[in-house]
Amino acid sequence: MKKKLLAAALLLACAGAAQADVVAVSQKAKDIQARAINLDTHLDTPELFHRPGWKITDRHSVAGDGSQVDYPRMLEGGLDGGFWAIYEGQGPRDADGNLYARDFGLRRLSEIREMVAANPDKFELATTPDDAARIKAAGKRIVFISMENAYPLEYDPSLLSFYFKQGLRMMSLVHMSNNDFADSATDPKGPEWHGLSDKGKALVLEANRLGIIIDQSHASNDEFDALIALSKAPIVCSHTASYAINPHPRNLDDKRIKVLAAHGGVIQVNSLSSYLVATPDNPDYKAEIGKLYASFGGRKNITPEQMKEALAQKQAIDDKYGVKRASFDDYIKHLLHIVKVAGWEHVGLGADWDGGGGDAGYEDITYLPKVVQALLDAGYNEKQVDGILGGNILRVMVQVQALADPDAVKAALDY
Repeated sequence: MKKKLLAAALLLACAGAAQADVVAVSQKAKDIQARAINLDTHLDTPELFHRPGWKITDRHSVAGDGSQVDYPRMLEGGLDGGFWAIYEGQGPRDADGNLYARDFGLRRLSEIREMVAANPDKFELATTPDDAARIKAAGKRIVFISMENAYPLEYDPSLLSFYFKQGLRMMSLVHMSNNDFADSATDPKGPEWHGLSDKGKALVLEANRLGIIIDQSHASNDEFDALIALSKAPIVCSHTASYAINPHPRNLDDKRIKVLAAHGGVIQVNSLSSYLVATPDNPDYKAEIGKLYASFGGRKNITPEQMKEALAQKQAIDDKYGVKRASFDDYIKHLLHIVKVAGWEHVGLGADWDGGGGDAGYEDITYLPKVVQALLDAGYNEKQVDGILGGNILRVMVQVQALADPDAVKAALDY
């Protein structure tokens, strides 16, 4: 289930308004952000592309339909683009389940490419670091494609070559549960492979050969250790927070953050509330939220009008159970701690927008300038802020693509 519920990341506008202006954004911060390439490495917004009546070019709101990213708000918040995720939650690991995941992944890939094709004046597909600078200079939004959870490849791992040809440049192996490739950080059954399976090792090496960035987010510590030992290129965590601040199994401990940095990688900081602050597990709460969305026929087919009503009902359930909500200050606490541990060259932003991210005072992408200001207030200079906003992940991409096998790349592009 996608980081619990899409709406779990959302706060009704009235709840966040009180904190919205806590950080006053200076002209210096605005100028730095305007010059930088602002990339978020985990955008789950493609999950909205099939929603009835929802368009990326319309301005939406968290209070109105729960969404956090669209073209007008990207302009307002200064987000130049990022990695738009092909996500499928882990389902049955049998022939039928794997076949379904294969087809779903290809549909989601098509939806991302169709969004770009339908809006050529506003979005452009990117496959190299140079593309990002060129697209920003042209005044358009940058669309790198990533895959969260390699479940769509379980049926046929050789499809990775096809995905690469269609633009895939980042991939994680696992999500909330173990799969055929790797162990998850959150599978209640515990480890199955104690890191990577043989099938997972082969997939990692093929990604190295093609120049696809490997993403460790959602994977177990054992998988992290295995990736560091195996990958010939730096790895990243596309949306991960600090275990030292909140010991959630999805977060990364300081020791591994230092190892990641030493191997040239980058950790992109997540804003999902339960990863930032301790949130006790409550089965009754989960059951009630599940019944709520089931009453609307499920989240995948919910209309914008229904979503507004669902969010109102969800807020009432949150209030009933006293659900704790992280704040913008909590997010910045994680960000600054990780920068201190890893070094500014190895940190970026992966807020998990439209996939569970967002906090009080940091509800959607329009609040990104507050992060820039917070980094300046903490004493970081323009070069350092520029790296955190997007330069660091582009540097990793340069390294990963430089280590690719030219013959493998050519074969995939001719696929």
